[in-house]
Amino acid sequence: MIRRGVTGGSFKPLTEESIDRIHQTAMRVIEEVGFEINSEAALELFKRAGAWVDQEKNLVRLSQKRVMELIGMAPSEIKLCGQDEKQDILLGGQRVYTGTGGTALYIYHPDTGQKQLATLDDLKRIAKLVDRLDNIHLFMLPTYPSELPVEQVDVNRFFAGLDNTTKHVMGGVYTPDGVKQVIRMAEIVAGSSQRLHQRPLISMIACSISPMKMDGQYGDLVVAIAQAGIPLVCPAEPLCGATSPVTLAGNLVIQTVDSLMGVLLTQIINPGTPVIFGSVSTNTDFRDLKYLAGSVEMGLLNAAGAQMAQYYKLPFYATGGMTDSKMLDAQSGYESALTSLLCALAGANFIHDAAGLMEFALTACYEKYVIDNEILGMVMRAVEGIKVNDDTLAFDLIKQVGPGGNFVTAKHTRHFMRGEHYLPSLSDRDYREDWEARGGKTTWERAAERAKGILASHSHSLPAAIRQQVLSEIAGIVD
Repeated sequence: MIRRGVTGGSFKPLTEESIDRIHQTAMRVIEEVGFEINSEAALELFKRAGAWVDQEKNLVRLSQKRVMELIGMAPSEIKLCGQDEKQDILLGGQRVYTGTGGTALYIYHPDTGQKQLATLDDLKRIAKLVDRLDNIHLFMLPTYPSELPVEQVDVNRFFAGLDNTTKHVMGGVYTPDGVKQVIRMAEIVAGSSQRLHQRPLISMIACSISPMKMDGQYGDLVVAIAQAGIPLVCPAEPLCGATSPVTLAGNLVIQTVDSLMGVLLTQIINPGTPVIFGSVSTNTDFRDLKYLAGSVEMGLLNAAGAQMAQYYKLPFYATGGMTDSKMLDAQSGYESALTSLLCALAGANFIHDAAGLMEFALTACYEKYVIDNEILGMVMRAVEGIKVNDDTLAFDLIKQVGPGGNFVTAKHTRHFMRGEHYLPSLSDRDYREDWEARGGKTTWERAAERAKGILASHSHSLPAAIRQQVLSEIAGIVD
């Protein structure tokens, strides 16, 4: 049974009072401290929208009233579509979906224990793999093709996604020309510009820089993407003790301010732009202040971020599912599972980075995508919770079976056994003798076999005529 869009919200690390205090502090930061905007176009737009602007310092301040007016213009739900309508997802409320993410530079091979620079072919293979992993609902472009010049990266990354999976494709962008080319590519695949707006097959990401800063390039990209009406994520990545206060509450204030400023800009540019409030918040290793991807605090911060998004009635892009481990070991499993679980139980709409990443998000691993798919199936089952009704309480059956009986052959058992219980496709539940008879394979070895099987049987997802039109019209694609 595939679970997608299950409603979370049972885990609430913040009380209602705490949510309000974080909100009020964030509003004070925007009103009294301000936000640095280094895009001339964005700065002028804020000025026209009634913000106080210090042109010399590129500083913007807005009143709480104006902030809330602009937030109110943003849609509370956003549909992200796949080429196959069965892959469509509706972000908003407390519905939970999971996906890939990151911009990993390396690919790890557990059979050799070595890693190598990621290539465009790696990205294509990962897209094919994720296309067949049912508990990963959205494909966010997870690796950076090391062999390509930056001006070719945007079109090739998005083409690799669109050409190899029917799931929605989300990704970061690097150049204004790349944004235009990717949008035109998506229009060809969708059938027209109008069809792309009706059924957005792609979405893009443009980050703020914590604390309280938007650089010129990303500000210009936000302007371009919002003008085009393409769904946009505005995440922030404050790090406790480095680019935010060391306290989790202080980090949440910075994250809220940083992401909201991106949201506000999109609504100034194009009211109603489908925009997603986002968090990549985490803490640092206090020995050397490096970024941590697998800490329990990352799970807590992103779960709390989901509550803030729900307060503002904005769709939420959370971060979880990664590990700081350098191999597929126990640490890799428990860190990935715990952070994804906390986000999902809190009702985070889209948990990105939830599959495939390790080593501080620097490295992706084919086998880990398969393992994380298993973890995410269990996570989604936990979010679903326990249904209590007359059928599931089964009083009549209990009465019929009576003391000392069993329920093995009951029709009720056959009816509920697959939907009520998560049935793993990778985990080993055999007796030791049977496991040994099948080769005594470890989890990553079984995952490797499954990954190889998927890649051997997968074919391109784009129809031939559309594929040829993309290749002939969009310059720079490496086929």
